[in-house]
Amino acid sequence: MLKKKIIIWIIAVVAAMGILLALSAVLPNVSGNDGKPEYLLIRNNASFTDVLDSLHTKKSLRSVLAFEINARLLGYPAKIHGGRYELSPGINNFRLLNRLMKGRQTPVQLSFNNIRTKEQFAKRIAGQLEMEASELLVLLNDNYMLGEYGFDSLTVAAMFIPNTYEFYWTVAPAGFFVKMHSEYEKFWNETRRKKAEEIGLGLIEVSTLASIVEEETNLASEKPIVAGLYLNRLHKGMLLQADPTVKFALGDFGIKRVLFKHIDDSRNSSYNTYTHKGLPPGPIRLPSIESIDAVLNYEANPYFFMCAKGSGGQGHDFAVTFAEHLKNAERYRKEMDRLHY
Repeated sequence: MLKKKIIIWIIAVVAAMGILLALSAVLPNVSGNDGKPEYLLIRNNASFTDVLDSLHTKKSLRSVLAFEINARLLGYPAKIHGGRYELSPGINNFRLLNRLMKGRQTPVQLSFNNIRTKEQFAKRIAGQLEMEASELLVLLNDNYMLGEYGFDSLTVAAMFIPNTYEFYWTVAPAGFFVKMHSEYEKFWNETRRKKAEEIGLGLIEVSTLASIVEEETNLASEKPIVAGLYLNRLHKGMLLQADPTVKFALGDFGIKRVLFKHIDDSRNSSYNTYTHKGLPPGPIRLPSIESIDAVLNYEANPYFFMCAKGSGGQGHDFAVTFAEHLKNAERYRKEMDRLHY
């Protein structure tokens, strides 16, 4: 009789455990985060222990143990796919594991803008994807690889159009380049290419001029004017004498007032447009779509000179003659002296 009771008890315990196990698979296990999804980042070649550690750290599951038991039963430790996975509030272990085992990543909406250097760009991208900044930087300086896309280490900034793009978190640097070049080709549609041809500039040259325009002014209304002014100087064979190119040559973007000393210190740099005719060898920043389109749709004007407003206001004073420019420059110098720059 006792033996029979023990058997019944064991069966009951096993049945209870089976029920609990079944419930652990189908009951919600991802806690809510005010209704907002969180994301589990799993690196390529991650181990099952790495996944569990990430889940413990995020504290998004009600029970990591229940997840672990179900994961082992379904064979997940042998089917780990790197990626970025949504931990949707309220989903159960079964649905979560199905997502992980099939590698159903949630893409990253990757954005970048306001970037001056390749180092800044690599760091910004690496901050949103799995890749290391150093990996991307190597490719940004690889002239042989860049040549396959029609760029080199000086012009590559023109290939990256600031915007928002969709990527899988685990994309490799080489795959990143393929996608970005495809986006570059889409951006430079027939209309934009025709406008570039009409003003006598190549696509990289348009981006290079746009990068100068963007450094000169953040006023959308001024950008076509500034673009027209620099095109006037280019067509006339004049030096561009753009202060931002001196700052770029020196690698010092905090200079408030470009002086003769700065121009002299950077005179041997091909980016110094006070000492070298024409456009610099490549963009001095990643120009925005707004700035590129400002060049393509420049304002035809008679200006050859510009100077920041001496009144301390936004924008610039534009001039046709050098004499007029000197008056504007004097007002600017007085304002800068007053501000102790």
